[in-house]
Amino acid sequence: MSLNLDLVIIISSITVSSLFIYLSSNIFKYKKIIDQINQRSSHTSLATRSGGIALFCTVFLISCIFYILEITIFDFSILVPLSLLVSIGLYDDIYNLDFKLKFIFQIIAAKMIVDTGLLIDNFHGVLEIYEINRAVAQILTIFIITSIINAINFIDGIDGLAISVFSLFIILFEFFSSNETILSNLSLISVSSVLPLYYFNFRNNNKVFMGDTGSHFLGGIISIYVIFILSQDFIIEPKFDLHKIIFVFSILSYPIIDIIRVVFLRLSNSKSPFEADKRHLHHILFKATKNHFLTTSIIVIISILICIILQLLF
Repeated sequence: MSLNLDLVIIISSITVSSLFIYLSSNIFKYKKIIDQINQRSSHTSLATRSGGIALFCTVFLISCIFYILEITIFDFSILVPLSLLVSIGLYDDIYNLDFKLKFIFQIIAAKMIVDTGLLIDNFHGVLEIYEINRAVAQILTIFIITSIINAINFIDGIDGLAISVFSLFIILFEFFSSNETILSNLSLISVSSVLPLYYFNFRNNNKVFMGDTGSHFLGGIISIYVIFILSQDFIIEPKFDLHKIIFVFSILSYPIIDIIRVVFLRLSNSKSPFEADKRHLHHILFKATKNHFLTTSIIVIISILICIILQLLF
């Protein structure tokens, strides 16, 4: 990939994303689709959940332009399951979709991702297991995809947290990779598209949140990257020499720890694991800091430290 193409992707992604975030926010406000303030809310000002649809439209539009120009910057087929995930999230943001029905559609989207050829069929020696049966591999992959999507959805409760965890994941993915991958262009587009959302997310008035649309979209992208990491095509830079599963845990430590903890707490109290509450680690930390930016920064710093510690240990 040339430097010129990199710059075109970055500049166009930031510009188009800013435009879509502004337009979608105004449309949502005009239609009176406003994020309601309740006991779970961590904001007190007017906000819309339009950021996610803006991010998807940015990635989709730029992909379409490159497709028309006959420039393959990544496998465009992954946009199909991502579109379904975005549709699920958008419907949920507007009409509050039943969690059971939402989970069924997540499974369908996960199966579509598997059908693009992305499959976890090797444990890379964990528990002395290497290649696994294809049927088992499909079930396992679908479970991991839906878990990641919901993990990202769970952490989307503090300004800037989900997009920071996503950006950190993509940056570390590229940093640890031994060479340019087939996902490198998607990395540039997605991270560049997310950058304008920081401004709209953290400002005091007329905030713009990702909503379930965004968490489903970013969760879908992360799940695709995780499956790719565990495939034979992804090679970690030899000087790091990390086991692939340890590597995935290290760059996704916070959402993994948070979803395991929250699901365990909810089930132990005989509640649905999808029932929303304020028992997440970021909610507890926010109670202490009373500051969204500080809470997000602390979690990102701890995530980086966990990555470094695991790198040193393993």
